[in-house]
Amino acid sequence: APGDYAVGMVFLPRDAQTRAQSEAALERTVAAEGQVFLGWRDVPTDNRDLGATAARSEPVMRQVFIGRGDLPAADPLAFERKLFVIRRLAEKQLDGDAPCYIASLSCRTITYKGMLLAEQLRSYFPDLSDPLFDSAIALVHSRFSTNTFPAWKRAHPNRYLAHNGEINTIKGNVNAMRARQALFQSDAFGDDLPKVLPIIDEDGTDSAMFDNALEFLTLA
Repeated sequence: APGDYAVGMVFLPRDAQTRAQSEAALERTVAAEGQVFLGWRDVPTDNRDLGATAARSEPVMRQVFIGRGDLPAADPLAFERKLFVIRRLAEKQLDGDAPCYIASLSCRTITYKGMLLAEQLRSYFPDLSDPLFDSAIALVHSRFSTNTFPAWKRAHPNRYLAHNGEINTIKGNVNAMRARQALFQSDAFGDDLPKVLPIIDEDGTDSAMFDNALEFLTLA
């Protein structure tokens, strides 16, 4: 049923051994957080139209499927919040030893994105043209990188936000968030709150850092 399972879009390393380490670490995190690992799916891609720079850094794309564990049925965001916890824990664990990027991990949305031109999106992801692929709503976003070097994980949309331009007060807001994290309280997150800190990934773009804050505040 809707809400009983989630799909994650994961950008993985091309090295087979490192990729296996990343996948195993994510699977362990899912189990440790009381959810059910269901399996992996290779995302079909067609890279024939990629430029040289995009092709050199192209990740392996796989989707992870996670079943809902024992969570409060009355809370419509309980599963989504737990998926956020899983992603944050995995991101912190995988940052050094087995790098990967989780573009989305949700029971409501799937993010298809990459270092692509707008006209390359449909051909690169055959899923988007599959008649069996159905969605209540779809958002398509295109932008050119301005103040950061383009990369697959920096592509838009982010998890909650699609945005053009710069956020001029970003450094002050990031500093304020960092300073106040020790005072955070949340009945919604409860004991899981320390697991998701720090909220801001300061390696992200302006928009990505705003997206970090927006995602946390929405789920809290």
